[in-house]
Amino acid sequence: MTDLKSLFLLDPEIVFLNHGSFGATPRPVFADYQAWQRQLERQPVYFLVEELTTHLAAARQALGTYLHAAADDLVYVPNATFALNIVARSLNLQGDDEILTTDHEYGACDNIWHFLGRKKGFAYVRQPVPVPVVSATAVADQFWQGVTPRTKVIFLSHITSSTALTFPVAEICRRARAAGILTVIDGAHAPGQIPLDMAAIDADFYFGNAHKWLCSPKGAAFLYARRDKQPLLEPLVVGWGWGENRPWTYGSTFLDDQQWLGTNDLSAYLAVPSAIAFQAEHDWTAVRQQCHLLLQDTMQRIGALTNLPPIYPDNAGFYHQMASIPLPPLRDVKALKTCLYQEHHIEVPLVEWNGRVFIRVSIQGYNTPADTDALLMALEQSLPRFVV
Repeated sequence: MTDLKSLFLLDPEIVFLNHGSFGATPRPVFADYQAWQRQLERQPVYFLVEELTTHLAAARQALGTYLHAAADDLVYVPNATFALNIVARSLNLQGDDEILTTDHEYGACDNIWHFLGRKKGFAYVRQPVPVPVVSATAVADQFWQGVTPRTKVIFLSHITSSTALTFPVAEICRRARAAGILTVIDGAHAPGQIPLDMAAIDADFYFGNAHKWLCSPKGAAFLYARRDKQPLLEPLVVGWGWGENRPWTYGSTFLDDQQWLGTNDLSAYLAVPSAIAFQAEHDWTAVRQQCHLLLQDTMQRIGALTNLPPIYPDNAGFYHQMASIPLPPLRDVKALKTCLYQEHHIEVPLVEWNGRVFIRVSIQGYNTPADTDALLMALEQSLPRFVV
């Protein structure tokens, strides 16, 4: 694998196998981000009032091309959690309604639905999708068993945080559209890890982080809304972008309502095209494939160490650059995590999900076989101390 680590700002003393949590930004992308900040500070009034609309339009166009979506159907937001708050708080859900999801979803997103469910009375229903998985069709069928006449919204991760499982979201969105059910897809881990086509997925609402696998600066994410569903959305923050007396416009009510949150540094948004260009320059399609092969090898080696089978089959599209690999029951999960970091200088998360423990390994372009060798050596030395 090409050694890209020198192009990132990561601590060279740490084996960084946790790109999935917050991402990491390459030096040239970070430099572009800082250049936007300097441009803002040079003349804040002129930049924000006269130039920002044009710059944001260009940044949305670059992102739209990348996602195969119209630029005016995308709005930049600070993060994926923010995006879901926009959507979930806008929907007119009532006491008899159900939101159908899985038992793989991200905790912060679960919290949003639980919070609103308590206020409005609707039910947030988790359909179990057990692992190991076998096929995309079987996963879709298992999930669809949870649909009832009360199901008004399907909320689903494209790639989950806990199990790193890629769900067949296009197939589920197709079934939902035929049934008249709204779809909200959490793509926090998808942009940059897998190719995306908003038209092919055909979700009503799709949001994703640019700061994770796309490697943009922190604070850059997007919300995509189908044109016919945009009128459903209300502004999460009401300010100058709303109403008849707005001082400037981004070209649509959707953009006006959502894009302007008050005075803020939007340099992370404006640096997203630089992140897209960085990955294109370094042939990220090939980089992703190399990462997947190294991850596949790492899964096999950890499985051989623990004698535990993986939760997804190889070459079935269920995992890409991030995988949750089963570990045996542990006396103290947090203590093992601390041991890996303090004694072996390895940054890697341990995940507890449905009574099981996993080590979630992320492989990004800056990782090398030496990194995964270090992880295997650390597990061989330390894991027996913590196994029940």
